[in-house]
Amino acid sequence: MAKLNVLNTNGEKVKDITLNKEVFGIVPNDAVLYDAIKLAQNNARQATKGVKGRSDVSGGGRKPWRQKGTGRARQGSTRAPHWYHGGWAFGNQSRNYEVKQNRKERALALKSALAYKVINKELIVVDSLNVETNKTKDMKNILSNFKVERNVLIVVSELNENLVLATRNLNNVLLLEANEINVLDLVSANLVIVEESAMKEIEEALV
Repeated sequence: MAKLNVLNTNGEKVKDITLNKEVFGIVPNDAVLYDAIKLAQNNARQATKGVKGRSDVSGGGRKPWRQKGTGRARQGSTRAPHWYHGGWAFGNQSRNYEVKQNRKERALALKSALAYKVINKELIVVDSLNVETNKTKDMKNILSNFKVERNVLIVVSELNENLVLATRNLNNVLLLEANEINVLDLVSANLVIVEESAMKEIEEALV
């Protein structure tokens, strides 16, 4: 299996790391990866839109006037769509967009997303990201050493206060723990920066 350079926060090589071929060396499965992305996007939808139809509004339990002899048009209910306070005709209703995927497919999709990052050279391993300050400027300087230009996903083994504070004002940076990584965030990132300890946790969880 291919090796990756382990860098420090200055962008300098510290050592090599051998990637687990069962996780990062597989042939990506595009179909399963697509299903996982669809699952994440669908399950994120609130699906709360909806209006009241004529059976949902109150009132209208009786015929407003008799069928014939009044000179007016026949009416069956005061809650028909053309009446004031009537129900909405053919209105939108809330629906369930939830999609399911079994455990093995979810794991395969995650492996496929990670494998694509290796193939496209969009994965960087760092020895540690324990920053000394909580200043956004210092974090921007660290990311500049890795030539970060667009969206970046940072994966660490454990969050610390300085790291959270230093990254929260950076719009193009998403910070996650190793047990929180998911397919949608991986494919959305142009670059993934992973701590060495977090890399081991990912491999142990997916092997």
